[in-house]
Amino acid sequence: MRIREMNWMMVEEYLKRDDRCVLPLGSTEQHAYLSLSVDSILAERISVEAAESLNVPVFPVVAYGITPYFRAFPGSITLRVETYLRVVRDILDALAEQGFRRILIVNGHGGNTPAQSFAGEWMADHPRVRIRFHNWWNAPKTWAQILAMDPVASHASWMENFPWTRLANVTAPDKQKPMSDLEYLRQLDPQSLRDYLKDGNYGGRYQRKDEEMMKIWRVGVAETRELLENM
Repeated sequence: MRIREMNWMMVEEYLKRDDRCVLPLGSTEQHAYLSLSVDSILAERISVEAAESLNVPVFPVVAYGITPYFRAFPGSITLRVETYLRVVRDILDALAEQGFRRILIVNGHGGNTPAQSFAGEWMADHPRVRIRFHNWWNAPKTWAQILAMDPVASHASWMENFPWTRLANVTAPDKQKPMSDLEYLRQLDPQSLRDYLKDGNYGGRYQRKDEEMMKIWRVGVAETRELLENM
């Protein structure tokens, strides 16, 4: 259930019987022909679907992340690492103060990796609180399903193209883009990266059939729910 569908009294009552919650982390950045909010949409939606049957509250997604390399693409907003970790710290501090003791962080953006190390550091200072940091898209079972379907999968390619990340009246190319040189692009400044990537897709097909994508989604939801159940 989404925390926005609860009032404070409902949360207080919930905390008398359970101390779990889910915090999704996203980003606002270019995803070629897809929404700029892909990472946020996916992290929040998979959190909600995973937690629904367990009646565990899901907090609103943190919609801004660490994405300095995409600054030359309009609409891509990045936070400095220091700023981002302060935001995450404040949220975790507040959750712990209110009585949440088991927190599942569902991350949808690779650039947010510093938060994973920080979560371990924070937990060491808060021994009564347990945190699981979950990159939902490359968790073992989900990533295996992606690779089994098509090993050429990358940022802004078919693997992020779900019905809920597409834009109305926007048609993605019906082709496979050659895979980018990942080591090379990591050395580029934002404008050079944009010039190199062109539309923003790192490589691979732009879209696959919805029934194929739903296979991945179901695995992702189940894998996330399993983590939440076993916290």
